Amino acid sequence: QVQLEESGGGLVQPGDSLRLSCATSGRTFSRNAMGWFRQAPGKEREFVATISWSGAGTDYADSVKGRFTISRDNAKNTVYLQMNSLKPEDTAVYYCAARTGRPDTSSREYAYGYWGQGTQVTVSS
Repeated sequence: QVQLEESGGGLVQPGDSLRLSCATSGRTFSRNAMGWFRQAPGKEREFVATISWSGAGTDYADSVKGRFTISRDNAKNTVYLQMNSLKPEDTAVYYCAARTGRPDTSSREYAYGYWGQGTQVTVSS
């Protein structure tokens, strides 16, 4: 059974940092691009960051550029999202996703066929 399991979410103050992890199991995604998306209350899910299979290619939403960093460790079947200088508007459920059958990055939600259950990130003073 294919599983993507996010962890690392929590309640932090503005300006703090968090690192999310996404552990995959059931099959290897070392040849697939991976992505992070988020959904805030009352809003649609949106793209956050994506990374190619090798890690050489990355892309970010404008709202997180310079603050968030996506990375991966294929030996550990894990993808990370380092989030710095967090803002209240970063509050959302964050989802990890694996792109279906492609190694290159994509910001399109429909390009991802495997999804985790999400982890809550709350930024509040």
